[in-house]
Amino acid sequence: MNPLNDPTVAYLRALLGARVEKARAETDRGASAIEWAIITALLAGIAIAVGAIIIKKVSDKANSINTG
Repeated sequence: MNPLNDPTVAYLRALLGARVEKARAETDRGASAIEWAIITALLAGIAIAVGAIIIKKVSDKANSINTG
């Protein structure tokens, strides 16, 4: 039994093929894609920085708890 013959896989392959064809047909979307990549990278950087600050503050607070 070949899992590639499954109807769900066939549907997903057709859907992906249609999206790839649409992406190839639109030639002026490159600049937009780059802008989205830059925005995404900035947001990821901000999220990492905020996460690091939160981890630092929680660690500092946890270390200051007197357990003995």
